Amino acid sequence: MNPDYLIAILASTAGAATPLVLASTGELVAERSGVLNLGLEGIMLVGAVAGFAVTLHGGSPLLGLLAAMAAGMAMALVFAVLVLTLQTNQVATGLALTLFGLGLSAFLGRDLVGQTVAPLPHLSIPLLSNLPFVGPLLFRFDALVYVSLALVALVGWVLARTRLGLAIRAVGEAPHSAHAIGMPVLKLRYATVLFGGALAGLGGAYLSLALTPMWVEGMTAGRGWIALAQVVFATWKPRGLLLGAYLFGGVTVLQFHGQGLGLAIPSEFLSMLPYLATIVVLVVICRNPQTILLNKPMSLGQNFKAD
Repeated sequence: MNPDYLIAILASTAGAATPLVLASTGELVAERSGVLNLGLEGIMLVGAVAGFAVTLHGGSPLLGLLAAMAAGMAMALVFAVLVLTLQTNQVATGLALTLFGLGLSAFLGRDLVGQTVAPLPHLSIPLLSNLPFVGPLLFRFDALVYVSLALVALVGWVLARTRLGLAIRAVGEAPHSAHAIGMPVLKLRYATVLFGGALAGLGGAYLSLALTPMWVEGMTAGRGWIALAQVVFATWKPRGLLLGAYLFGGVTVLQFHGQGLGLAIPSEFLSMLPYLATIVVLVVICRNPQTILLNKPMSLGQNFKAD
């Protein structure tokens, strides 16, 4: 295979994986606190349209990214109020949020279809960017690719090494016991849900500002659900998120390059491959219940009400 072609495939994999890394990292933090948010798909779509609209009319990608995070947090706040304060069912509320996000994003983006913006600029690191093979493979991405990797490392460190991480894990494992020793269970859960919403909105904005710099209705194409599946794939450990996201990203990129590689496979089957790969991996992992139960927060999906 031509080295330049191989570099293009590997570099494209990082771009395809980045929105999944962002969304699943935020969801992992929320789930470690015991909150299951199935509304990621809707949040990502609202973040995508908000980021695109602000960038298009304001001319600043940074403002667009901030707007996407704010929109994601607003959607997550609606979810948090319903499940944490009003004690609604987390699964049903998350599904409703996804449907709401689908409709809201289509409504907000009805006049944006067909318009484009300049993609997020790639960083050029002196000397390193010009290295043969390694330069374009590691040092010519946009800033969010590096931010997503840093966030995974930061979240892993916070959850494992800090008092805040211990508190989040305690709330996710035994919220009543955590409340009994004075931990602010609801405040921590609100914070983690808003953090997850911000990253999901940012992941959506990456789709409309970098991966495909335009607005297309339903452009997440199920990535919110894939991000949810990746948390299970990672068994609620941050380092596993990268493997899952880059696996999905690699299969996604291969479907686009399949015909160019001479694969005599129907395009419809190639389009199925990323989702089929995710299902297969989840089935393999879930065959051993102990693997899942070892790290799954005990109170995941369960509402908490202070006595």
